[in-house]
Amino acid sequence: MPISLNKLGSVFVFGALGLTLTALAYPAMLGIENATTNTSRIITNTQYGPLTEADRDFVVKVRAAGLWEYPLGEMTMQRGTTPEMREAGKHLIVGHAGLDDMCRKIAPELNVTLPNLASPQQQQFVATVDSKSGREFDSTAVAIMRVTHGQIFPTIAKIRASTQNTLVRRLADLANDTVLDHITVLENTGLVNIDQVNFQQTTPPKLPKDQVTPPAPQPGSPIVVLTPRPDLNVRTSAPTPAPSPTAG
Repeated sequence: MPISLNKLGSVFVFGALGLTLTALAYPAMLGIENATTNTSRIITNTQYGPLTEADRDFVVKVRAAGLWEYPLGEMTMQRGTTPEMREAGKHLIVGHAGLDDMCRKIAPELNVTLPNLASPQQQQFVATVDSKSGREFDSTAVAIMRVTHGQIFPTIAKIRASTQNTLVRRLADLANDTVLDHITVLENTGLVNIDQVNFQQTTPPKLPKDQVTPPAPQPGSPIVVLTPRPDLNVRTSAPTPAPSPTAG
């Protein structure tokens, strides 16, 4: 029986991993940079087309991304100090609920096991933001989220271009729209330092595998569900337009 993420309470155990902000600037869908080099390795054939190692990892990593970005979105919606920050939080919640719904629907069809917890590093992302307040909360959240979204964006394109599996292709289509929407609303906060973002996106740290891998779920454990929030009245399946220039 599925259980809601907002009922887990203490599901995120925030250990002090001693990561600097530079170390936090690592892809939201961790490990995918290795998977994309193995797109020709078919691990199973399905009625939707062959499933490669990269395809399988993509589904898992999209799921894992939601397990930390959804609660961070809730935190941002509640504690962001500006309307733009709170709007970004809404988009994180709605976008990852939609991606999670698709992941949970296609995973059984592809025989892919989904995690119920984000990786230790991803959990630390949330802990780091949670430890801040006021404008420092805003700037830390935006810095982490904009870098991670910027890093995964080209990876989604690679999966979309290479996969022969129609279900994975549909997930990549939705992920592309959702990530673009999230990048846009984060930039709308006015807190993105693009020079810093570009540096961190191109120089990710090397971390131990156990820090960047979502743990496997316990056998028989109920699957965590990211609760849909239609009441927030936002759409992320179509990218949010960037603000228009003001007249001079």
